Amino acid sequence: MLAVHENRIADAVSRLGAENAFQVLARAREIEATGRRVVHMEIGEPDFDTPEHIKKAAVESMMAHDTHYTPSAGIVELRETIAEYASRLRKMPKAYTAANVTVSPGAKPIIWNILSAIINPGDDFIYFDPAYPAYGSASTYLQANVIRIPLLESRNWRMDLDELASRVSDKTKAVVINSPHNPTGGVLMREDLERIAELAHKHDFLVISDEIYSRNFYLDSDFVSIASLPGMQERTIIVDGFSKAYAMTGWRLGYAIMPEKLCQTVTLFNNNTFSCVATFVQKAGIAALTGPDEPVQKMNAIFRERRDRLVTGLNQIPGMSCTLPEGAFYAFPNVQQITQDDKALASFLLEEGGIACGGGSSFGPAGKGYLRFSYAASLDDIDYALAQIRDVLPRFKG
Repeated sequence: MLAVHENRIADAVSRLGAENAFQVLARAREIEATGRRVVHMEIGEPDFDTPEHIKKAAVESMMAHDTHYTPSAGIVELRETIAEYASRLRKMPKAYTAANVTVSPGAKPIIWNILSAIINPGDDFIYFDPAYPAYGSASTYLQANVIRIPLLESRNWRMDLDELASRVSDKTKAVVINSPHNPTGGVLMREDLERIAELAHKHDFLVISDEIYSRNFYLDSDFVSIASLPGMQERTIIVDGFSKAYAMTGWRLGYAIMPEKLCQTVTLFNNNTFSCVATFVQKAGIAALTGPDEPVQKMNAIFRERRDRLVTGLNQIPGMSCTLPEGAFYAFPNVQQITQDDKALASFLLEEGGIACGGGSSFGPAGKGYLRFSYAASLDDIDYALAQIRDVLPRFKG
C-alpha cells in the first residue's frame, strides 16, 4: 500500500485556516470525559432547545416522505418565506422574491460559494479584524489580495471610517461587514452604514453583509441592514441563517439574499458542492419564520441577562476590562494587562479552571490580547466560570 506523503497534498491547502473554537471544543470534551466540570464558552451555539413547533414541522415533513432531492437553491416555499421575512425585518424599499434567495447547509458554505462566485486571484477583498475565520480562510484560498481593517475597542468595536476610505479603491471587489459582530458583539450604527454605502457607490464594490446575529440585538433602536439604504439593495449580499436566532445550529440551515443573476451563479456552486439541503430541514425553516416569535424574544431576553452578569463579573477581575456587547452573544474582554499571549491564557483557563473560551488572536491579528467568551451558557455556569477564573488566574505565568 502506498504511503501518503506530504507532497501529495495540494499547495492550496496551506492557505486554509481552521476555526479555533472547534479545536477548543474537542479538547474541552476530552477533559469532560475524565469527569471534570467544563463550562463551554468557546462555541457560538445557543444552549436552548429548538422550539417545539419547529421540531414538529420537521417530523411531520419526514413522515410525509419529504426525504428526496430538492433544488440546489432550496424549495420555493422556503425561499418565498425567507424573501417575505427578510423584506419585512429589514424594511426593504423593494420586496425581495424567491429569485433573490439561495439556501445552504449553514452560513459557512454559502460564504464560500459567494466568494467563489465573485473573487478572482488578485482582487482586493476587505474585511474587518477581528473577524469570523471563514472570511479570511476562503478569500486567502481564492488568492484574493486580502486587506484587514482593525476594529477599535475605543469605538465599541466599530471601524475607523477614515481608514476604510483610505483603503478602498476602484480595485476593491467586495467589503464584508458583520453586524452584530462575531467575536466582539459590536454593532454598526446607521451613520457607519451610510458611509460604507457612500464608498460602495463611489468605488463600485459589493458589500457582503453577514447578518446571522440580526435577531440577537440589544439596542433600543431597530436593527438596520445596509441593504435597506438607498441604492444598496442592488449591490448587497446578505448572509443569514437559522442557527443563532432559533437555536438550530445542528440543523445546518443558512441562506443568502442577493441580486438575481448573482444568485443564479452562487446556486451553481451549491449544485457543485452540497447539491441541496434536506427537505424536512427546510420545512422546519418555514415553521421558524412563520411560527410564533415569542421563543426568539425569550431567548434574547435571557441572553441580555447573561451578558450583563458576565460583563460585570469580567470587569471585576484584576487585569481584565470588557465593553458591553450590543449584539450577538459574545464578550470580548481585554486581557493585555495580564498577557499578550491570549491563546496561552485561554489554554490555561481550560486546563486549570475548566473554562473553555477562545483566544482573540484566533479571529485575526487585531484580536491579540483579548479573549472571546460565549454567554450561551446558564447563569449558574457563568457564575462558576467567573469564580474559577478568579481562583486560577493568579497562578498564570504569562
